[in-house]
Amino acid sequence: MKPTEKVSALLGAKGAEVFSIHPTATVFEAIARMAEKGVGALLVLDEGRLAGIVSERDYTRKVILMGRSSKEERVEEIMTANVVTCAPDETVEEAMRIMTENRIRHLPVVENGRVAGVVSIGDLVKWTISAQEETIAHLTSYIAGSY
Repeated sequence: MKPTEKVSALLGAKGAEVFSIHPTATVFEAIARMAEKGVGALLVLDEGRLAGIVSERDYTRKVILMGRSSKEERVEEIMTANVVTCAPDETVEEAMRIMTENRIRHLPVVENGRVAGVVSIGDLVKWTISAQEETIAHLTSYIAGSY
């Protein structure tokens, strides 16, 4: 595991399962699905096409703070429509840079117009920590002469 490895390697290790919702679903349904799946965001897919992303942050800022009803509002009314994405052949470092620059926590991975998976900032941090631990283990072995 190295930060210079491709996002596709990370998806291969963690799995490419995507949790999604339709744009016409209610915000309540979206929040219930996030809770059920233990995730902080869902991709919004319309006939397999990425239409947006909806997160807990969208819910708190666009529903709760605005005094709206989660059982009446539809996902398409609060989702982020201009979704920042990356390609599977981008590096883990590049994905982390994209997320940091755009101040986002979830990054859909798109290949040929289709969603290949999603990486979270937590996924990238875990990958980076594993890479550092691996490097430390190699250096320790080298220094100890057992390399």
